[in-house]
Amino acid sequence: MPCTADELRQIPLFSLLDDDELNVLTTQVEVRQFAAKQRIYKAGEPSERAYVVLTGAVEVTLLDEDGQEVVFSSPHHGEPFGFASMLENTPHQTTAVATDAATCIEVDRNDLTTLLERKPLAGLDMLTVLAREIHVAQGVIRGRAMRNPNELIDKQETFGERIADRVASFGGSWTFIITFLSTMLGYVALSIFLVATHGSSWDPYPFILLNLFLSMLAAIQAPVIMMSQNRQDQKDRLRSELDFEVNRRAEAEIQALSRKIHFLGDKLDDIDDHLRPSRTLNPEEPQS
Repeated sequence: MPCTADELRQIPLFSLLDDDELNVLTTQVEVRQFAAKQRIYKAGEPSERAYVVLTGAVEVTLLDEDGQEVVFSSPHHGEPFGFASMLENTPHQTTAVATDAATCIEVDRNDLTTLLERKPLAGLDMLTVLAREIHVAQGVIRGRAMRNPNELIDKQETFGERIADRVASFGGSWTFIITFLSTMLGYVALSIFLVATHGSSWDPYPFILLNLFLSMLAAIQAPVIMMSQNRQDQKDRLRSELDFEVNRRAEAEIQALSRKIHFLGDKLDDIDDHLRPSRTLNPEEPQS
């Protein structure tokens, strides 16, 4: 089914094209209808075509290293999918399925080649749109990179976990060491003084009651410190996962946009070479 210029104008990738450029593109691309749950393409299939969603919703998935299906993106109105593999001319690395009844614009390499051959400046317009997408992707990556794992964990912590953190923090400080040593020395000194002056004390040497208190303190403090260490391990693991997600998304976005830019750049170079005069003046020939 043919596509209209108004439909193409609503797509961000083609939003900067003028009427003549849109008219050229409308003669090339087609509109495809997909039923709900219909597969558009499968990973490993030849990437002859890419798509842009007009209506409905599409889910793009891939398999991770463990063989589990992971949702890569969920493009909606005006959002493309399948372009990276199509421009690179490699098999699809993802699988696209229409989650609802969807209407998509189908684009192939020949469509873009024809557009750039007839309207070379259209390539600059699409490069401008891609540059905006790069800036948006950079903003998203910066936003994800600024996520603080400590804040994410603190939002879910319980009252007991907060107490454990404070006890562990105080127990590993010089304030606790100095206070503990001062209290213990005062306790021993007072007990010895009472024995020396009154002949008895509530805890004479060898300070059995003091040893009991120290054992109870160690028995309580040890599991509390372990609880705090486990929470620190969770923070470190979450920080590593966030770093991995940021790096993976950044790499995927950069690779996809680089493929599009390289493809358009190569086509512009080919068109520029084609428009140059086929014959050039030989400097060794005499000029009339």
